[in-house]
Amino acid sequence: MVQDKDRIGFIGTYGNRAANMIVAQSDLIIAVGIRLGLRQIGHNKELFAPHAKLIRADIDQAELSRQIKEDEEKYLVDATDFMEKLLNEDIPDYSEWSKRCFALKEYLEGIDDTDGNRLIKAIGSMLPQNPIVAVDIGQTMCWVAQSMALKGRTGRILIGGSYGAMGVGLPYAIGASIANNNSKVFCITGDGGLQMNIQELETVVRENLPIKILVVNNHVLGKISEVQEKSYGRRFAQTTKESGYSVPNFENVAKAYGMKAVTLGSYKELNKCVDWLNDNEACLIDITLPWETKLLPKIEFNTMEVMSRLDESTMHKALEILNI
Repeated sequence: MVQDKDRIGFIGTYGNRAANMIVAQSDLIIAVGIRLGLRQIGHNKELFAPHAKLIRADIDQAELSRQIKEDEEKYLVDATDFMEKLLNEDIPDYSEWSKRCFALKEYLEGIDDTDGNRLIKAIGSMLPQNPIVAVDIGQTMCWVAQSMALKGRTGRILIGGSYGAMGVGLPYAIGASIANNNSKVFCITGDGGLQMNIQELETVVRENLPIKILVVNNHVLGKISEVQEKSYGRRFAQTTKESGYSVPNFENVAKAYGMKAVTLGSYKELNKCVDWLNDNEACLIDITLPWETKLLPKIEFNTMEVMSRLDESTMHKALEILNI
């Protein structure tokens, strides 16, 4: 598992701003086992990494059959074999470019953070070395991808990705725990995702699985309501309290199943639950977020433009760091 100090971030529609800026200015992209779907490259493929040569390696012929760039190189090969051959090549020194990339990351650190990002960073700081983390679909998944940094090298984040299978967080956690001799697993889910499979709390209690359920609860179907707000003139439908969506008292529900549970008014209260995260009992921690908490930054599919733009002086400084 790549640690925070070793990575720039992920790219695409909700990707880290620094990572997207770097891809846009790169002259070579090597994609190993990466789908490069619409969420990563946008609707207009010509705008993705416009200055870069693209080299792709994958074991899935179907993925390689999709053409991203006209002159791209494709290799049907196992990732390990590809990387071993690549490392045996005469690779030029790119340390100066790497230094500029990490300087840009440092300069833009936190510039797009919302309470969602801050909550995930707080959770990450409290997790043990090499944890197993199961993540649900929605805003939660994007905040984890943007801001979760694991301690150690062998931890795993189990994520649904482009499948869009809302509700997978708790089932993933149950499966991961059983597969690892009923070990401790951390489940990060949203209020909407948890309700999709909330009956599985009984499985957790019955099988005595030490699963720590952290509910990112903004009392709306966040990702869908964002689309309804921005693309459909705030015509919300079954995504907010006023439009037909509601949230139960998760603390009471968990306790009814025989699980210890607590409701927190903010991520700033997480320190009250340190012992719960470290013991070997199942628990549910319901963490309240403001309903209007948004995903930032967001890139438009058609233009690859960031909707929440930097002010002129910040953008000028960022491009200066990349020596542009």
